[in-house]
Amino acid sequence: MSLEYPDNLRYTDSHEYVELTADTATVGVSAFAVDQLGDIVFVDLPEVGDTIVKGSAFGTIESVKAVEDLKAPISGTVTKRNDAAIDAPEIISTDPYTTGWLLEVQVADPNQLDGTFSAAEYRAKVEGA
Repeated sequence: MSLEYPDNLRYTDSHEYVELTADTATVGVSAFAVDQLGDIVFVDLPEVGDTIVKGSAFGTIESVKAVEDLKAPISGTVTKRNDAAIDAPEIISTDPYTTGWLLEVQVADPNQLDGTFSAAEYRAKVEGA
């Protein structure tokens, strides 16, 4: 099965992605993470106004197989969360990049994305290519 990894995103070791637009980051989980988790049944996200810290857990994602911490790929203040994903977590499974995003974050330091992977690097890492 071929999974998608959009080129405009950056990816982390813990399988979150970031789309940076000016000083706003959209954060979600990669198609690889969704594939590994299976059917997603619950997601717990921080409130708007909360601060997330790069490398720290900011919530959890639960599937029929496991409960995993969501790790912040960048630090900042939550400006929006995807309540649709909380109400219907299956949208994360069907479309992790468009309708299944998790948070929008006001970014303090975009240089924190140094060390994340491009789509090609991430694909090689997770697919062993």
